[in-house]
Amino acid sequence: MDSNRVVRIIAGTFIMLTLALGIEASPIFHNINWLWFTAFVGLNLFQSGFTKFCPLDNILWALGIKKPGVN
Repeated sequence: MDSNRVVRIIAGTFIMLTLALGIEASPIFHNINWLWFTAFVGLNLFQSGFTKFCPLDNILWALGIKKPGVN
């Protein structure tokens, strides 16, 4: 599994979890301020699509997760 796939899995998990924690209709609602974290993850994904810079990629590469396209 390469870093692109791990980034997508982690980002999707964070977005779903923080939405569940930040939306009042959710059974696990905690505080509306969790939606700021959702926005942060979304904006980070957006900017990385243009700049090809993703901090999580750098962390994953340092941990030994392979780069995309490298076998």
